[in-house]
Amino acid sequence: MHTTNTRTSRRHALGLLAASGLASLAGLGALPALAAAPAKTPMEVWKDPNCGCCKDWIVLMEKAGFAVTVHDSGNSAVRAKLGLPQNLGSCHTALVGGYLVEGHVPAADVFKLLKDKPKALGITVPGMPVGSPGMDGPEYGGRKDPFDVLLVTQNLMGSGVGTRVFSSYR
Repeated sequence: MHTTNTRTSRRHALGLLAASGLASLAGLGALPALAAAPAKTPMEVWKDPNCGCCKDWIVLMEKAGFAVTVHDSGNSAVRAKLGLPQNLGSCHTALVGGYLVEGHVPAADVFKLLKDKPKALGITVPGMPVGSPGMDGPEYGGRKDPFDVLLVTQNLMGSGVGTRVFSSYR
């Protein structure tokens, strides 16, 4: 494990050198493009094995740069274990960077969550709004219903959760 961390650090340092233009000054010459390639962010997803929209959302997350591990065991138990009320639920639950991501959340919002690192349980798109990522296939005829991505926070003294709008899609 130590070797992997050392390689990652060295690769990161070489990428920084290449980006700063100091590689030639350091006597390293041209560096391969792979040196600056970021690692994919791991994501675990729990879903029903027969849900097509979940599969479509996962494909979008993989295209956005997430390394997705899928658990085809349903998501009700994991959602409850993580403390997300059923009324904020959807058809799949993901964990990424220590945050819960529930439902058809756009990849841009997942990246914003990971960048901003708010004190929160995670983000959710309750239900399954048509036009949201994974619910936007040709079978919906281009229909796009408005929806909000909600930031889910713990209330004081663990008395449940609170929400506020994280982003809106109109």
